[in-house]
Amino acid sequence: MTLRWSERAACRSADPEELFSKAPQQKKAKAVCVACPVRIDCLAEALDSRVAFGVWGGMTERERRSLLRRKPGVTSWRSVLEGARREHERPRAG
Repeated sequence: MTLRWSERAACRSADPEELFSKAPQQKKAKAVCVACPVRIDCLAEALDSRVAFGVWGGMTERERRSLLRRKPGVTSWRSVLEGARREHERPRAG
């Protein structure tokens, strides 16, 4: 049986109140996402599904709305995010 990404998420045992809190407490929720092994999966699902509330993949609802407005033509955020990760991890010539 394959685990869903949410079963490997760093926040799987967190209090939902912390993940769906108001702005001042969102920094705590975002901190949980920093080293999460499924951060891209989480963020891609939130962006593709237009999730309106909570911190997902290290982004607040305000940050996600802003990103969606800047890139309205994206049809698969998973592809975009994975491509950005590969680019970031690629060794630099120098």
